Amino acid sequence: MMKVEVEESGNVVGTLLMPMFEDACSITDIDSDGVQQSLIEMMNHVISNGDFKAKAGTTLTIHNLAGKAILMGLGKSKDFSTDSAREAGASLVSKRGKQHGTEFTARLTSLSDEQAAAFIEGALLRDYKYNEYKSKDDEEDDDEDIVLHAQTANDVAALSAASDNAAHIATGVHLARDLGNAPPNDLYPMAYAEQAIAWGKGKDNVEVSVIEYAEAQKLGMGGLCAVGMGSDRKPCMVTFDLNPSAKGQPPVIVGKGITFDTGGISIKPSPSMDEMKYDMHGSATVFGLMQALWASGHQGHVVGISCMAENMPASNAQRPGDVITTMSGKTVEVLNTDAEGRLVLSDGLWKAAEYDPAWIIDLATLTGAVVVALGHEATGMWCNDDDLAKRIQNSGDACGELIWPMPLLPAFEKEMKDSKIADLRNIGSTRWGGSNTAAAYLKQFVQTRGEGDDEKQIPWAHLDIAGTAWGAKTNKMVSHGATGIHVRALHHMITKD
Repeated sequence: MMKVEVEESGNVVGTLLMPMFEDACSITDIDSDGVQQSLIEMMNHVISNGDFKAKAGTTLTIHNLAGKAILMGLGKSKDFSTDSAREAGASLVSKRGKQHGTEFTARLTSLSDEQAAAFIEGALLRDYKYNEYKSKDDEEDDDEDIVLHAQTANDVAALSAASDNAAHIATGVHLARDLGNAPPNDLYPMAYAEQAIAWGKGKDNVEVSVIEYAEAQKLGMGGLCAVGMGSDRKPCMVTFDLNPSAKGQPPVIVGKGITFDTGGISIKPSPSMDEMKYDMHGSATVFGLMQALWASGHQGHVVGISCMAENMPASNAQRPGDVITTMSGKTVEVLNTDAEGRLVLSDGLWKAAEYDPAWIIDLATLTGAVVVALGHEATGMWCNDDDLAKRIQNSGDACGELIWPMPLLPAFEKEMKDSKIADLRNIGSTRWGGSNTAAAYLKQFVQTRGEGDDEKQIPWAHLDIAGTAWGAKTNKMVSHGATGIHVRALHHMITKD
């Protein structure tokens, strides 16, 4: 991962990076500190000639015998935000060529503390590649670690602390991306579990436990077991318990972990089926979040639950028309085996109540319908608690990870209860509102607390990340593949909200 050193303006090491606003496009005294005069003259020349106007997203590389500099346009200062700063930092990495080297001095003197921190965060997030299965070329230097000297005119200690925290969180985002990008022949339910166990070893404040297939059957986890029973690689449930001795009700994060989704007997079309390795990204976010919280030193109690299965067609796979009994005791008529994520989550959500949680959030690449509704720009959110919904949305906004509220209507719940032979059906009666009916189904497995008039469901939210977990070309923090979505938003919510 990129190494960041925060310092006061001074000597330039490697390539000079000069972010500039359109309405203040000039080389100031502080910008010129430690820069060779001939390089300053070249920069002033291209600016005065109008060759560089600092339009947002533009760059210009200048070099002579005295050194090398990249002018980076930030647009108008009034339009510049923390999101803009984060994207500018990501742009540094995405546009880096071999000629720029691996060491940069970024003059962030024109940015506020918050903007400078966001710039560093963006660079850290974008500095990621998944090369696990590529043959290495000794002549390639793209894998060399980048060193970023971030120079500020403000509080060095504060920016350094913010940079360190961003780096800790980025380790979680990168882990989630690694898990999402991993091929399904190597990352299957128990392989995920084994990686989780290995991660937990040596960490005094972490407990990782695994409910394997046989135990899951005994516990009545009919949703999890039904989805995974057609695969030779049997399902499991992985629990992460961070700071279990800490006082207070923990937040519980539940992730859908379908390591490959063929659709089962209701098999998917062949085009783009390879992308179904990403169907475990909810569980990838859970694991990545645990890493981010641990690395950043969070002291509170947090629980993560990953519902892991591989959905395969086989002679012993579940069939359309089957009726299964979930951990809750509720029965489900399975009308489509490709609506499998909600089945594994039904047991994960029920299990979550055992921890007496402050609130529950589940993440799942659940429906194509949410992509139709929101594209790849925002995650859909269904929530039974207004306060929790606001906190989630605000945390997403703070991190540049948009989360959009969707309707959790009684009509959708009624539709999912409309089975002639079971308590619930696993798909709606029509193709319309598919992401809404899926959320309404999940709501049936959120337990209540209290008695009589005080009985109320545990605060819960469902995040459908089918449009944001991969393939989000407008996400400038990612070059391709898995995004690690909402590791940052949930970390923000848990630690700062």
